[in-house]
Amino acid sequence: MGASPFPAPPDGRMQVTTTDTGDAIAEAVRAVERLRQSESRLARRRQNACGPSENARAAMRYILECTDEGESVTPTGIAQHLGVSTASVTGMLDRLHAGGLVAFTSNPTDRRSKYVVPFDRDIDLTDVDPLSARIREFAGELSPAEAEHVAQFLDRVREAVDQECA
Repeated sequence: MGASPFPAPPDGRMQVTTTDTGDAIAEAVRAVERLRQSESRLARRRQNACGPSENARAAMRYILECTDEGESVTPTGIAQHLGVSTASVTGMLDRLHAGGLVAFTSNPTDRRSKYVVPFDRDIDLTDVDPLSARIREFAGELSPAEAEHVAQFLDRVREAVDQECA
């Protein structure tokens, strides 16, 4: 029996020690289901008391990415990117502003509109989402070929999730 090429996490639950393709596939499916359940639990915890919401973190990533590309960001653009109402974005941006993460500037071509800019452009995304730093650390333990296979697999899972009930 061959060992999995992926390092076992501290709890050892994901390590596959079989060369039986059926067992390995079943374990991959179970691992994805455990991940989905864990993400659901995390989302519920974050709603209650664990820092910025998932949408707020996604908005910050979007704001930083657009800023890096020299694009202006509006609250409406954020709402469209996240697929949520502008009203919910307004409240979220107010909380991000109060937390010192974003600022607002006037749109020089439309005085009714404003741009959202990162308050501190040197902000480390791991401060906004420390889980990403841990995931990056785990990914760094993979060989380039392993990382490519994992990324392809997870992209296909993400596509299936995005298509569900769409």
